[in-house]
Amino acid sequence: MSFLKHLKRHPFPVVAWFERVVVVSFAFPEAVLRPLVPSALEIDAYEGLGFVTVALVWTRRLRPAGFPAFLGQDFFLAGYRVFTRLRDVSGRRLRGLKIVRSETDKQRMVWAGNLLTRYCYRHVNVAIRKEGAETHVQTSLGDGTSTLDLTFDSREESAALPRGSPFPDWHAAKLFAGPMPFTFSPDDDGTFVVIEGSRQNWVPRPIVVKKWKVGLFDEPPLQGTTPILANAFAVEAISYRWEKGRIVRPGV
Repeated sequence: MSFLKHLKRHPFPVVAWFERVVVVSFAFPEAVLRPLVPSALEIDAYEGLGFVTVALVWTRRLRPAGFPAFLGQDFFLAGYRVFTRLRDVSGRRLRGLKIVRSETDKQRMVWAGNLLTRYCYRHVNVAIRKEGAETHVQTSLGDGTSTLDLTFDSREESAALPRGSPFPDWHAAKLFAGPMPFTFSPDDDGTFVVIEGSRQNWVPRPIVVKKWKVGLFDEPPLQGTTPILANAFAVEAISYRWEKGRIVRPGV
């Protein structure tokens, strides 16, 4: 195995502090999402619908586990993921995420992310504006192409599920709020690099999405399909750890 290929398998544990996380999930027919997901992964579905989650993460002090906090990196991350399951050779069905794309405002994170993972990092410009309880997040490529335009209200008062959500209540909706225990990255030999994450104090609370436009949804294979806004949550002050990647061969 080449050294670079070994690095892409997330060869050491990593820790970080999440100052704030906002996750917004959108429902699509399973068949529409299938091209985004390797055939060995199942799409984790609810009533025939699969889910793409847009996760916005205000990240602080990301670093290899054991390194001092002052060596950590601070950055903003916008991650686009599909809820999936992987059946291993023992028959266990692991629940996790297939990362479709990752966007960050720091060039060094693009370099490090693409060196150590297969999470498809790219650089974006990020503009965040707060007006009272509302937060407006815009991301764009260097040529000005918009990749995300999202406005949400994070007031503590009880929020209703988005109109048209496939979920009957917030309890069901939280099952597709993330983060999941695992991420799955396909390797060249048919195996998957599985990275397990763990967190503390993850208690998501519903938020209200006022406006959204996701650039990924204007690209194949999602282009032409109307997404359904399914849920939206926020959480603050989270300690997070990713373990060293391990190689898992899919079961039959």
